[in-house]
Amino acid sequence: MPSDDFVTNGQGVSVEEPSSADTPILDAPKMAESIEAFHQRSSCRVIVDSSADFAPAVLRRLGIELIPIAYVTPEGERYDDLWESQTPHEFYEVLRNEPSLHYTTSAITPGRYFEVFERAAKAGVPTIYIGLSAGLSSSIYNAEQAAQMVREQYPEFELYVLDPCCDSASVELLAIECMSQATAGLTAREVYEWACDARYYVHGYFMLDGFDSLAAGGRIPPAAAQIGGKLDIKPELSYDTNGALVMQGMCRGRRKALRAMLQDFRDNYSHDTSLPIAIVSSDGERDADWLEAQVRREKGCEAVSIIRSSISPILGSHVGPGMVGLTFWGGDRREKLSLTDRIARKVLRSS
Repeated sequence: MPSDDFVTNGQGVSVEEPSSADTPILDAPKMAESIEAFHQRSSCRVIVDSSADFAPAVLRRLGIELIPIAYVTPEGERYDDLWESQTPHEFYEVLRNEPSLHYTTSAITPGRYFEVFERAAKAGVPTIYIGLSAGLSSSIYNAEQAAQMVREQYPEFELYVLDPCCDSASVELLAIECMSQATAGLTAREVYEWACDARYYVHGYFMLDGFDSLAAGGRIPPAAAQIGGKLDIKPELSYDTNGALVMQGMCRGRRKALRAMLQDFRDNYSHDTSLPIAIVSSDGERDADWLEAQVRREKGCEAVSIIRSSISPILGSHVGPGMVGLTFWGGDRREKLSLTDRIARKVLRSS
């Protein structure tokens, strides 16, 4: 696994600590020390939950607070601790060996959010929470409900809830740049407004090893999953401007699907090498290595910072083993909206 070394936006937000997906992240003393040091020079605190597939070293060094999410296995409830208690390979090997096994996950409750936000209010540091898109989870609605209650009790406290309108790996890139802007002189309100626009410039594409996870989640019929498996068809997915999943294409075999993702990168990349790229996988390191090597062969990308991390159990339970994703900064995704979508967005803004 490559190290998590990168420098963000030339603003001095840097991570120089080698790490793997197995690095503990919920080390309370280290996290507290890191958060305290970072907030001394930052205008705001950033909070995410463990559905945001952060590289552990990045999360720790930037002082970003993590809300662990619970998931239920046949052995009982566990908390997604970003691979502190088990390795990605151990988790995904169980799913490979028992394909009928289905872990259940649930949204963070308003009560849990209230506890986290109230603690932030008492600390007095303006806070931005970036959750999983409303197109994928109801957590963001629960977060906003809790935030409203906290605002009523602490009217002077600045608290913002941001729907990233993108996938989980994109939250990592968005949160990193939020911290960069927060240390570059922007106020918390300005960072939030910046992020509201910036979220549409983050692109994410990912390949699943098959259709079984989509069928288990009720997104496609089981019969279609069986046919796709027999034909070795690998779905490539992305997300729309609301953060909902969209089918980007279907390819015969993993290598063709990876090449399709690489072409999407070529078509949409911003060519700003001061911004990091993220590659994630659910125990698909060999293909993630191949994808990284291909990205670095693109013109100007030889030394671009690439963050590698593993898909968390919360999302891994739904996508299954063998997923590979590529996330990067590109053009405005809103510009690709159809005419009817543009009209619909105008109607929603005016209502």
